[in-house]
Amino acid sequence: MADTTVKVDSETRDRFAAVAAARGQSVRAYLAELAIEEENQIKLSKATAVFREIIAQPGLAEAFDAAFPDDAPARRNTAGRAA
Repeated sequence: MADTTVKVDSETRDRFAAVAAARGQSVRAYLAELAIEEENQIKLSKATAVFREIIAQPGLAEAFDAAFPDDAPARRNTAGRAA
């Protein structure tokens, strides 16, 4: 992989260097890891949004519980509770 130059102000460069040093890494290694972590966070955020959309479907929880009764949570007794 070819090297390239990224221009940042000296304060940002120093902050990256300090964080990298505290982690026992070079700035290059730290930035590479940071990029991977950020890519993973973006993917996780998208997956979370899709998951939330899917589980919001009416009847999904009940259908899941019916399909996997041994894994279904115990039903709470709500009799006698005020509305």
